[in-house]
Amino acid sequence: MIVTFHRDFKKAYKKLSARSRRKVDERILVFYENQFHPLLSNHSLKGKYEGYRSINIDGDLRALYKNIRQNLALFIKLGSHADLYE
Repeated sequence: MIVTFHRDFKKAYKKLSARSRRKVDERILVFYENQFHPLLSNHSLKGKYEGYRSINIDGDLRALYKNIRQNLALFIKLGSHADLYE
């Protein structure tokens, strides 16, 4: 799996605490190995994010991504459930 990051994702990542950044790094490593690992709670989205998927990072922190093509995922957004889905 190849993973790339949108500038919005990178900007949100920089604003996180060191602990949260470590959690994001850990979950992205799990994603590299198996994007459907149960730890990630990977699920498709509806509404304005139809066609995108979400993984759980830690507590209320989520990462949204889209499969661009086979074995290429673009992570678009990173934030709390409330921030992303309001």
